[in-house]
Amino acid sequence: MCASINKEQLKISRVAFFSDSLAERNGTGAYYFDLIDSLKKELPTIEIFQPLRNVRFSRLSVPMPGDPSQRLITPNLLRIRNGLKKLKPNIIVIVTPGPFGIVGFLYAKKHKINCITAFHTDFAQLTKIYWNPLSRFFANLYLKFINKCLCKNSQYTLINNSKLISDIKNLGSVNYKLMGTPLPQYFLDIPKKNLPSKIKQICFAGRLALEKNIDLIINSAKDFPSIMFIIIGEGPLRCELIRKAKDLKNVKFMNWLNRKELVNIIDLSSALLLPSKIETFGSIAYEAMARGRPVIVSTSSGINQWENLAAHILKMETSSDLSRCIQSLIDMTDSERAKLSQNSYLAARDFHEESIKQWIKLLTTNL
Repeated sequence: MCASINKEQLKISRVAFFSDSLAERNGTGAYYFDLIDSLKKELPTIEIFQPLRNVRFSRLSVPMPGDPSQRLITPNLLRIRNGLKKLKPNIIVIVTPGPFGIVGFLYAKKHKINCITAFHTDFAQLTKIYWNPLSRFFANLYLKFINKCLCKNSQYTLINNSKLISDIKNLGSVNYKLMGTPLPQYFLDIPKKNLPSKIKQICFAGRLALEKNIDLIINSAKDFPSIMFIIIGEGPLRCELIRKAKDLKNVKFMNWLNRKELVNIIDLSSALLLPSKIETFGSIAYEAMARGRPVIVSTSSGINQWENLAAHILKMETSSDLSRCIQSLIDMTDSERAKLSQNSYLAARDFHEESIKQWIKLLTTNL
């Protein structure tokens, strides 16, 4: 806990988060699931209002860009009203610019409560990849309007990637904070396992979608037939990717895993790959680092903006660079890989601790 935060400040801070993402369904959903899990140890009066899994699916909904299995739905206002009445928040944090986020913003305006906006995802970039020009026009018109409204009327806009600073300033944000990212408690609690002595398995985990560049992993698998490449996740490209890899005996696809299963696969692997075209942060790479696993990440990923993490990442400079990075890992001595593993492990855990302190300070000094 930050030395400047006293127990009285912790007691009076009551925080309501509003998110349109399902818990643990994507990077944003996982971020706040992990964050609130860690914060509740210090801030017990904290709650998140978001869609519930398999509850109240609405026909009045639209698919998320790149992930039609996840939709923006109308909030259950009665559930939210009862929850807010019980919590009586004095800080509102808007996580997404969808219907839940708007409900939180309107509540903050009505009750004159401090409002903080988080800007995690550049949806405009995703709509360029997935939506046709007409859909993209209307979606971006809505996003620009709502994001401007949120950024102009919030005490702070929060980002986890310094490349987003110019975007939020253009949206009218005056004050911003660059925030760190929490780790899942499970990843922290399970003792670290030694790096495998031989590079026999490398993994990827995430949505099987166009922006993740998974084709590059399949192409690299052809260059390293003695290494098993595990691709974990679900998404719109799953069938196409399986078809492309059907002749490769060293590519294995796995469905979405719970965190216990995911930790086990990461621990059995010698590295994790994240060759994404667009990655605001890259939480799965950060999580693998917390397990002491080397990561190979594209330079476009936001995790590279954090020097204390970037110093221990193997960076993929171009789309044709993935095999070179894998080969560089193979060419390391055992002691060099062990050192990279330990440095990754320590850097990720230190970053987690600092991130939680950052959030506690933010939520207890803005009342």
